[in-house]
Amino acid sequence: MLSAFTKRCKDERGFSLLEMMFATIILLVGLVAIAQLVPATILLNFRNRTDSSALVFAQRELDQMLDQPLSSPSFTDALGNNCNLGDPTQPNARVGSPVVVIQNQALIDFAAGLQPGYNFTFQDSTDSSGTTYDVRWAVIITGDGSKAYTKRFILGVRQQGGNGYFQPITLDTMAAK
Repeated sequence: MLSAFTKRCKDERGFSLLEMMFATIILLVGLVAIAQLVPATILLNFRNRTDSSALVFAQRELDQMLDQPLSSPSFTDALGNNCNLGDPTQPNARVGSPVVVIQNQALIDFAAGLQPGYNFTFQDSTDSSGTTYDVRWAVIITGDGSKAYTKRFILGVRQQGGNGYFQPITLDTMAAK
């Protein structure tokens, strides 16, 4: 019986030291690859949060503009900014921030100078890093010179400062009453 036990132990094999080293190296390479994804994920999360904040703010501001009567040349928004909406007696012309058209989409030209009454700076009070946004808009009024029929609002928001480049958020809509 002792000889059968000895024979069975000789037939059983475990891992050699070389096999254990290869398995450890493969495991380490995988762990290093995963560890490199963590900073990239943190950066993408920050950028998505910044883009989402800019989009939410842009939508709130645009909603306030859309709530104004077509005859209104300006209003004061919820943050206390005086916002011009164009002169209804001067139809069929763009007023406000310069606009560029890229791939059939109207975008605010942030490279151009500021237009008084058609821009302001907003600092997000809920952001601990104090992110600041540049808000600009343009208005295109259609009408007959005495009455406005529609107003097209093109509103752009972009982050100022910070690390990296963030694409501006642009909203484009039309109000008719």
